[in-house]
Amino acid sequence: MPIQENTDILADTPAVTVRETIDGVPVEETSAPPKRRPRASATTVTPRRPDTYIWGIYLLLLLVSVVELYSASSTEVSASNVYAPLIRHGIFLAMGLGIVLVCQRIHYSVFRKLAAPLAVISLGLLILSTFSGVEINGAQRAIQIGPATIQPPEIVKLTVVLLLAGVLARNQIPGGVSNRGVVIAALIVTVFSIFVLPNGLTNLLIMMGASVCMFVIGGVKMKQIGVVFLVYLLCGGMAYWLRGATSSADREYDAVTATQTGTAPSSRVDITELGRTGTQKNRIMRHLAGVSPTDTIDDFNRQVILSKFAMAHGGIHGRGPGNSRESARLPLAFSDYIYSIIIEDAGLIGGIALLILYLCLLGRAGIVASQCSRAFPALLIMGCALLIVLQALVHMAIVTGLAPVSGQPLPFISKGGTSVLVMSAAIGMMLSVSRYGVTRGNKREQRAEMNQLPEDLQAANPMQVGE
Repeated sequence: MPIQENTDILADTPAVTVRETIDGVPVEETSAPPKRRPRASATTVTPRRPDTYIWGIYLLLLLVSVVELYSASSTEVSASNVYAPLIRHGIFLAMGLGIVLVCQRIHYSVFRKLAAPLAVISLGLLILSTFSGVEINGAQRAIQIGPATIQPPEIVKLTVVLLLAGVLARNQIPGGVSNRGVVIAALIVTVFSIFVLPNGLTNLLIMMGASVCMFVIGGVKMKQIGVVFLVYLLCGGMAYWLRGATSSADREYDAVTATQTGTAPSSRVDITELGRTGTQKNRIMRHLAGVSPTDTIDDFNRQVILSKFAMAHGGIHGRGPGNSRESARLPLAFSDYIYSIIIEDAGLIGGIALLILYLCLLGRAGIVASQCSRAFPALLIMGCALLIVLQALVHMAIVTGLAPVSGQPLPFISKGGTSVLVMSAAIGMMLSVSRYGVTRGNKREQRAEMNQLPEDLQAANPMQVGE
């Protein structure tokens, strides 16, 4: 009978014994089973190359940062060392690059585990900065540690993104997000908003804007979002009334005490002052009133007028890198108003190109997120991208006069150590998702991803339209 050869021999097939005879004497020969080429492990996802488009956008932003910060740092240049501002900023950019390289090699599920301890730390730093932080541009936002300063609101914004990505992913149900998940997410935003508000209204708006976008991406129904907005308005109105009532009671108490004792009113910290309500109202009123080139430059309109001068000098093509005229006069040209110097150097074309570069980052994040099979990596990469792009849009809106004056750095470009490091961590998380989270269309990797993730993070990606 002919022997049929089985080519699909398993690795654990026992050896086959063949009997032959030589000169009538039986001889036993043992044939070893054929070796099978090892297959990729079914319990781990094979890391992909990090997304080259995200890397390219990030490196381009670093290049713009080095060139434009040197052009915008005229007011910081000392006679002894012309390159000192650039060296300081370069150190932070290098540290940020190191953070990106480390974060991209960490599986994205690890970041979810870090969300809770990071929330406690960032909230503690935020409270500390509110009551005992150093003043920067009239606001208590920073914690002084030797020569360095830490700005907790920058850390808080990324922390909220991490928390929301985890909560929305864990509470996915057919057709959206459970009511429990929506309530928890809304409470997270509300609690952090209470402590962010005294440190700046703009930071609050960026954080809430990113959270609302994540609600929509995560599948929260519009009816639920409407209820969340109503709760936000009620809490905001109650906080505003409480501040006003408390401050009125304080002033009345101080006046009565001063009349009875013949002493000056006390110098207790007013809650209204802590919330910077008066400053915010004045900035909005000045924004609505507008400015004119013929206005007398004073401390209130200096930044607005000089930034408009810088953009006017830039025209369509710009004056060229390093040829800015207004960087020597414009306060905070290297941070809060660096976009005006970019337009002065590169013109309207350069300003639009930079805007498109940030929008490309958001678009690429959307493409990567749509290729994820699980909800958490998709929400994480979109939340990080939204945080970066929204902050860039707010900075540009302030500089161009579309929004009231407020301090907000341009991500990766403005001088500011905390902002650079936090945004670098966000880029690193995005690259991590591009390496470990893109498993759509590969059934084996999808099964491996399910084995790696805890049960509460195995919900399907709500951004997927179909296979």
